[in-house]
Amino acid sequence: MEGLPAQVEVPSYFLCPISMEIMRDPVTLSSGITYDRESIERWVFTDGHGECPMTKQQLGAADREPTPNHTLRRLIQGWCAVHAVERFPTPRAPIDAARVETIVDAARRGQDLLVASLKELADIVAESDCNRRCVESTPGAVAFLVSVVKKHAADETPKPLESQEDHMFGTLVGSPKASSPEDVALSILYSLRLSEGSWKRVLERGDNFLDTMASVLRRPSYLSRTHGIQLLKAAVSEMPPSQLTSASAELVEGVVSVVTDKLSGKAVKIALQVLCRLCLWGRNRVKAVEAGAVGALVELLLDECCGGSKRASELAIVVMDHLCGCAEGRLELVAHPAGLAVMARAVTRVSAAGTESAVRALHAVARHSATPAVLQEMLAVGVVGRLLFLVQTGAAGDRPRERAREMLKMHARVWRGSPCFTPELNASYPS
Repeated sequence: MEGLPAQVEVPSYFLCPISMEIMRDPVTLSSGITYDRESIERWVFTDGHGECPMTKQQLGAADREPTPNHTLRRLIQGWCAVHAVERFPTPRAPIDAARVETIVDAARRGQDLLVASLKELADIVAESDCNRRCVESTPGAVAFLVSVVKKHAADETPKPLESQEDHMFGTLVGSPKASSPEDVALSILYSLRLSEGSWKRVLERGDNFLDTMASVLRRPSYLSRTHGIQLLKAAVSEMPPSQLTSASAELVEGVVSVVTDKLSGKAVKIALQVLCRLCLWGRNRVKAVEAGAVGALVELLLDECCGGSKRASELAIVVMDHLCGCAEGRLELVAHPAGLAVMARAVTRVSAAGTESAVRALHAVARHSATPAVLQEMLAVGVVGRLLFLVQTGAAGDRPRERAREMLKMHARVWRGSPCFTPELNASYPS
């Protein structure tokens, strides 16, 4: 092991059964097995295992919190001192709910204490998973953080939009923009990784969390918008369809703005995932189109296939497929100078899932928006050639192949003069 003198053998009971490293903070489960705190908390709470790794004994809700093994920790520290091994610092005791309540109460007393209290909470949450769970479970703590975000997100004072580069520079020079109450509260909420139960309580409160996130996404702060879109993704994944079918125009516009502004590669992918969820329903599709989603997606796909991110390209095509499910979306796509061209490229250059979505979107255009000019453009930008490729090779599976065949039959009279149509194909698609 690193840092150990040669020929020093570590007693086996000093080693964590998971990491096989000397335990820094030994804790014991109800099964009687001792692990390093970091390793067992990752196993139980982050990875979601419900049993002891060694004994496979099932752990109930009350059994998942490990007990510090002070005796073993003292033995390890004594052994380290005898063998000239650097001693591990004594771990700080986990925070308790009373301390969290005291910090929250102090934060409520006024603006002077607010930022300092929030930063103390952020440090507590970052210290360990045990602290994170304590803060989440403390009555009123999560609601207070949401209220801080709501209060400061409502500030509509015009400010210039902050880019990722602006934020990085501001952080380096110690700009106060990087530590506003809203930024810190959003960061804590994101770090808490709220459970399903916590999200349910947040979403059931009278103050509409989605409206708050819509305000956050309109803020100029890069950090606020980044944490806002991350929290929004977590929230919509916990919401039933009845709450998502009529999202506000402001919320949809805020999500689209993350894509339009290309906030960051990660933020754009998260925004696309949110749009995939929201645009399953017609009313949200229209709102997304009105917010400029079609143009933003085309520009994103033109950007060397989303900056080289295959996943982002695939998500963009899936969202475009949803938007082509409404007349407004189809009209915007065919009106964009590069709209049909990027969808033609997507047919064969992204993935099997991307091909299926791209073909479905083009099928909707060919069926419902096929003016003579649109059909000629589809021929000119290579849509027809790629459809013929799919029909002949079946490379993307049966469903895209069948849709491609339907489109070719549908408009064979217009496209049969194309060089792509060999005499054999002309015979297959008679006018």
